[in-house]
Amino acid sequence: MNSTILENNLINIAFLLILITLFIYWLNLIITKIEILKKISKISTFIINILLSLSLLLRWTTNHYFPLSNLYESLIFLTWGLTLMQLLLEEQSKSKLIGAVNLPIALFTLGFASLSLPDELKQASPLVPALRSNWLMMHVSIMMVSYASLIIGSLLSILFLIISKGQNINFQGSAYNKQVNNKMILNYDIIKENRLSLLESIDNLSYRIIGLGFPLLTIGIIAGAVWANEAWGSYWSWDPKETWALITWLIFAIYLHSRLNKSWEGKKPAIIASIGFIVVWICYLGVNFLGRGLHSYGWIF
Repeated sequence: MNSTILENNLINIAFLLILITLFIYWLNLIITKIEILKKISKISTFIINILLSLSLLLRWTTNHYFPLSNLYESLIFLTWGLTLMQLLLEEQSKSKLIGAVNLPIALFTLGFASLSLPDELKQASPLVPALRSNWLMMHVSIMMVSYASLIIGSLLSILFLIISKGQNINFQGSAYNKQVNNKMILNYDIIKENRLSLLESIDNLSYRIIGLGFPLLTIGIIAGAVWANEAWGSYWSWDPKETWALITWLIFAIYLHSRLNKSWEGKKPAIIASIGFIVVWICYLGVNFLGRGLHSYGWIF
């Protein structure tokens, strides 16, 4: 079988599995007592990640370069990163919310890559001189994994704002911090306590995931600066991609600073992280639609 046909089949199967797994996650949020749904969704996500890994490996071995040189390859890699981070984070947190909010984005990125891009952008082509470097694997892969982490963490912050309806939430005295005697309070109070517990769980989970993605973003930017100096003779050129990467870094630095010194909690940090979600996509996709700058060749990210 032709390698291109095999690669397309792997991508198409992964896309179909993401769609099915997404419905399973949403169903599991509604029907919480069916434990088998959680196991099926986890196994399915693992298979999706394996299929994407095989497609990237096939492209790597066939074309003899790390598959991160154009828009199509970066979208496949981002989807791989999103599913990998989901598996790791779910194993640690045991939360079904991660898959429920992450898979729509994975469905979008893989669908955009396989259905929307013209065939010429999907074809492998010889690398331009600037990309013929080991820094391609180091810099771009770390940036993509950092994007995946920051996207998931930001999505949880958006979910926090939706569930809280944009209200200021005070976590002191919530179900995490005090005993609740169900016989002594009204049903409304129980619902309120459960809602606060859910919001605090989402808030903490978002904080931890963004806290993982931010160091990766920092390392990726530093690696990019070293590579830029090697390729173009300058560590920083205020290229649109570099500028928006710095803006992304500043947004999430502000978020983490506000959380670390405990000056803000709940709504305000969630708004910053939600802005960060938009900024990440501008940095990743939006800048390249301009087709300008040092990063514009091959729609490189």
